Parts: sequence; structure tokens; C-alpha cells
Amino acid sequence: MVEKRLLTAILNRLKHGGLQVEFWDGEIISFGPVKPYCTIVIKHPRVVRAIIKNPSLGFGEAYINGQVEVRGDIIGIPRLADENQAVFAKVAKYVPSVRPQANKRSKQRQQIAHHYDLGNDFYKLWLDESMLYSCAYFKTPTDTLELAQKQKVEHILRKLQLKPGLRLLDIGSGWGQLLIAAAQQYDISGIGVTLSEEQFKLSNQRIAALGLQDRIEVKLMNYQDLAEQKIKFDRIASVGMYEHVGIGNHHNYFEAVRKMLSHDGLSVLHTITNRYEAPNDPWIDKYIFPGGYLPTVAKTASLIEQFDFELQDYENLRYHYALTLEEWRRRYEAHKEEIISMYDERFYRMWELYLAGSVNGFRHGNLTLSQFVMTAGPNPNGPLTRDHLYR
Repeated sequence: MVEKRLLTAILNRLKHGGLQVEFWDGEIISFGPVKPYCTIVIKHPRVVRAIIKNPSLGFGEAYINGQVEVRGDIIGIPRLADENQAVFAKVAKYVPSVRPQANKRSKQRQQIAHHYDLGNDFYKLWLDESMLYSCAYFKTPTDTLELAQKQKVEHILRKLQLKPGLRLLDIGSGWGQLLIAAAQQYDISGIGVTLSEEQFKLSNQRIAALGLQDRIEVKLMNYQDLAEQKIKFDRIASVGMYEHVGIGNHHNYFEAVRKMLSHDGLSVLHTITNRYEAPNDPWIDKYIFPGGYLPTVAKTASLIEQFDFELQDYENLRYHYALTLEEWRRRYEAHKEEIISMYDERFYRMWELYLAGSVNGFRHGNLTLSQFVMTAGPNPNGPLTRDHLYR
């Protein structure tokens, strides 16, 4: 059958790793120079046609719809793809490009809701108790997720060089933990902004429960709308939001931060970055993060200079995110039955594939986690060393 011959011809080119394929007629073939990472069971020839047409979208949709089964650890699939990029790049040359979802200001709330408004109860199942949904900071590989997330917040707050009385803006404030910790530990005031209804509600409930509502609040609004109000902040943080700004829109982010940051202010940008320029993954764009985009470190640093910020510090926490995602994945899979009952098996498989692919991206692929510290121009009174980060 032509589909089997086509897939066999592609997989015979594997230079790294290994894969076993069980075809719809029962034939089993192993590919690659080492023991297979896992076995995929293909239930119909049309799956092969979909995969060849667009490897990421074709495989992802076939898996979540149950047309492909995986025996063994599914992380073997994205790992194999990353280790054999040259092989699959040849296939991609003949793949029609998939146009990513437009990331326009008018659509951003809807795009954020697609991911973050799945329900707070869903995220409570597998995040830590502080509801932090971004890379943690591990001082040792055996740190618990709870400890590592606390250390991440402390690490960012130290980079912000906070002092009592300063005014902090948290762009994309999630469930409010960074803003809460800043108010409790440094006696600052501030605002968080989010486009997620679920995050907005829970953040302010948590702030009120702690009696901090006279100093901090979270607003349901676009950060660009806030910038138009001409409000100034001494410090601006953004953790895990820049990934949603969208291709071609990153100058809007820096323009807004420039407007809102005081003349002697400091900003921290914590974001996933890509080692190379690459288009949006079509499966991720369609099912997980519509309109998202991961720029390179070089492109981000160029914008920092373009908007007359001075880069004070850069840190790559790539493997910290691998550890974070591995723990999220473990907790997610431990709640399989609950998640299926909340949604359905197709949803469970979708997020299972997303988390496995993300682990691989930081462990073996091209993803990095960047923290940029920048000031609004030269900072002659800044710290001379990094001692303040590790005291």
C-alpha cells in the first residue's frame, strides 16, 4: 500500500533514536539505530496521509482523536522529531504552510480565554498550591514543586530590586502570586493585569482574603489599554505572558512598557524563547496557544535596545523548566480520571501530548527560558554584583 511505503521511506532515514510502528494490517516495523523509544499504532491509512501532509498537525489530531495509539512514553515522539530535524525538514518542504491564527488586539481576550479559562479547578489539580503556571526555580533537582515555585518568586522579586513604597505592575499576573508576595515581603503597592476571567476572579479573592486589597489589585484589561492611561510604575514584571503577544506585535509590548516605566525604573521579562527563528507549530496554535509565538533571545534583545532600555542582566533557566514540566506532567497524569470526567478523553489526550512535547522541548529541543532585566536607560546606582540575588 502506498501510504505504508511512503511512511517507511521517511522513517528509514532516521539517524538518531528509534521508533516502532504497528500498521493497520498488523505488520510491525522498527526504525532508527537504537531501541525504539515507543511504539505507535496506526489504525488507518488516512492517518499516514495526514501526517505526511503536515507532521505536527496530522499526528497531533490523529492522537487526540484516537486514530493513533502510543505504547510506552509518548515523549518519545517529540524527542524523535527533535533529534531528526533534518529528516522531517525534507518532508516539511513539501507541506503546504498553515497560516497561524491572527493575534490582533481585538482577539487577544478570546485567545487567552481558550487556554486560561478552562476552569480554576482544572489547574488546581496539577499546579502547586500557589497556582503558579510558569517556570519554577530549582536550587537542587530534588526540590519540591512548591519550594521551587516559592524560590522562583523570590528570585524575580530580588531581580526587581524592590523597596517599600514602590509601585509595581505585573503584566499577565496569572493567579496573583507574584503581586501578593511582593506586597507581603516588600510593602509595595501595585496592579496586576490579565485577560482571563478565571484568573481575575480568583486573584482578587486571594488578595481580599489576605487583607491586601488596599495596596494591590488585579484588573481585567489589556496592558496596552493601561499604557494609554499614562500611569507610571517604578517596577514592571511580566512572567509567562510575552509568549502570547504574537508575531509582529512585540514592539507593542516594549512600547507600552516604555510608556509606563518611570525614568529610573526597572523591568523583568520572564519568557519562553526559541533558539532559532521558527514558525508557530500548527498543532499548538490550533489547540493550545492560539496566536502565540516564541521569539529568539536575539530578537528580544534587539527590541530592548530599540526602545532605549539597557539590558542589565540575562539568565537562561532552560532546565529549570524541564524539571517544572516533568512535575506538572506527573501530577496531570495522576489525575487522569478526574480530568476525563471534567472534560473528556479527547481533552485529556490533547493536554497529555502538549505537556509531553513541552518537557521534550526544554529537555532535548530548541526551547529556552529567558529572564531579561532592563532599566529605562543607564542605572549608575544599581548593584555592582549579583550578590543580591543569592543572599
